[in-house]
Amino acid sequence: MSVQITLHPKADPSWHLQSDDVIVGKDILDLLGSSMYIDPMAIFREYIQNAADAIDEARRLGLLNTNDPGCIAIEVNTATRTIKIRDNGAGLERDEFGLRLTAFGASKKQGTNARGFRGVGRLAGLGYCQELIFRSRASGEPRVSELRWDCRQLRSLLRDPNFDENLAKLIHETVAARQINGPGWPEHFFDVELVGVVRHRNDQLLDATAIREYLSEVAPVPFAPEFRYGAEITTALKPHVNLGEIEIYINGAADPVYRPHRNAMQVGGNTVDEFTDIELIHIPALDSEVAAIGWILHHGYTGALPVSLRVKGLRLRSGNIQVGGDDLLQEQFPESRFNSWAVGEIHVLDRRLIPNGRRDHFEQNGHLFNLLNHVTPVAREVSRRCRASSARRKWLKDFDRYQTLVKDKMEILRQRSLGKPGRARMASEIDELLISMERIAGLDHLDAQTTGAVVARLKGLRKSYGQLLQATPNKTALSHLSPAKRCAYEEVLALIYECSPNQAAAKVLVDKIIKKLK
Repeated sequence: MSVQITLHPKADPSWHLQSDDVIVGKDILDLLGSSMYIDPMAIFREYIQNAADAIDEARRLGLLNTNDPGCIAIEVNTATRTIKIRDNGAGLERDEFGLRLTAFGASKKQGTNARGFRGVGRLAGLGYCQELIFRSRASGEPRVSELRWDCRQLRSLLRDPNFDENLAKLIHETVAARQINGPGWPEHFFDVELVGVVRHRNDQLLDATAIREYLSEVAPVPFAPEFRYGAEITTALKPHVNLGEIEIYINGAADPVYRPHRNAMQVGGNTVDEFTDIELIHIPALDSEVAAIGWILHHGYTGALPVSLRVKGLRLRSGNIQVGGDDLLQEQFPESRFNSWAVGEIHVLDRRLIPNGRRDHFEQNGHLFNLLNHVTPVAREVSRRCRASSARRKWLKDFDRYQTLVKDKMEILRQRSLGKPGRARMASEIDELLISMERIAGLDHLDAQTTGAVVARLKGLRKSYGQLLQATPNKTALSHLSPAKRCAYEEVLALIYECSPNQAAAKVLVDKIIKKLK
């Protein structure tokens, strides 16, 4: 059958393109494989994504009951440099196994609610191993289907300038398929095995901890049982989002992979910040339907969250799988740095919002712009909280600093090293500091608990200061000197305090001078 192409008006109308004339070169495979998945960890996302769809299909077919967990087992063997990923999904029937795994961009998921739909995700591992193996069995089939990609031969032919055959010939030269006897294999499953994994970026593809941390962010896994807001978030999302939560076990671990969110966060040094409340977000579509639903966890906003927590940033998810990274929405913030102070996710519901091929963003269209426009005021409110928190911390630091200065100056008055003018000047400085502390205690932006604590500290400081003024005798520590010498020393000691950047340190020096004079 010929493929008719509309020609330019001045072109020869007698010429038309036949289907045999369409050439799909070998390099298309390189573009769809390693060139498309530049982050090696993305191969786990792609295979987990396909596994999650297969598990959904198993539930639809009744192969998994409501209470049966969708499970994925990942085995990483550093000695043999292999990775195995197995799910208990529906599997592929023998008749379509080879056709599905050697077709390109012909996914049957297009137009469905499935997470993967472009039909290229299975190619993600081609550039990162020596051999890529797929195995599967559908329920009721006696044998297991297996398909092997010889990735070394594939890369050799892709680099060979003398091999100018098309894509079909390249696949013929590098792919082999067979049937395996069924005993010992699961009733229904799908396997991905990467043999001879290449070393890349500190060998993170074979790092079980790195894999767990990556999947805790991007995969459709549940929240940890101890996370107090997990159940509330799940309950809010379930009516709208196919969460498709799965249990992922790495190297036979007792516990599955959980989302990284916990009740408290170590945000630097000894500072611990806790989540205090949750805000739910609904974003309308252009046709008044719901485009997205999300949540933000509010906390103390003490600063940018460390990367190691793996929760920072307002993020986007589609099919409960993360799209892009933690910086995808930072441009929506008035100051991009405040995105790294935020913790939240927005789940895209509108099927017109389509993740791009690399799944690092969404395809650009009016529906995406509508989503971003609605995210902007959300980001602006988070930024306002960040600024308010930053201001509160500054005010409280100022309060602490003023309190330290008052205490230092009170110790100088107890020392009785200054003459009457010096004592008056010191008392005046204390009064000014107490007034500044009163202003901070009266700020509206402080919460009730903080205000109460600050007021109590100020009240105690004023009481101590009043008692000091009443108890300090008029005689100075230099009263034993002659009036002339006393005045001279008092002026010198006053100059020491006046010129010293640290009056507490200056007091130590003055104490030594007074001791010598005695």
